[in-house]
Amino acid sequence: MPIMSRRPRELTASAAAPVFAALGDATRLSLLNRLCDGQPRSISELTAGTKLTRQGVTKHLGVLERAKLVKHERIGRETRYAVEPATLTRARDYLDRASRQWDEAIARLRRFVEE
Repeated sequence: MPIMSRRPRELTASAAAPVFAALGDATRLSLLNRLCDGQPRSISELTAGTKLTRQGVTKHLGVLERAKLVKHERIGRETRYAVEPATLTRARDYLDRASRQWDEAIARLRRFVEE
């Protein structure tokens, strides 16, 4: 029997709120951008080249992890963080749906006004 690829489940408005709240902070967005190349990184690596403390980075990563935007894996004494692409895909899909709804509402308004 062939393996069917499953599309990530749709992000609801209540599930989207913590994702977009996490992305709304410039520091967290910067950390996520650093992880988007697919390379898991340690807190030390994520702190390097920034003015952030390890504790500050850890707190921001906690917010990203609770929003399911990143995941961590313990390797020996080190914890490495990686982006969770399924959540980003669902967030993009959510924005696409919202954009289509606005486009449809504007089209309805335009038709109403032009009649």
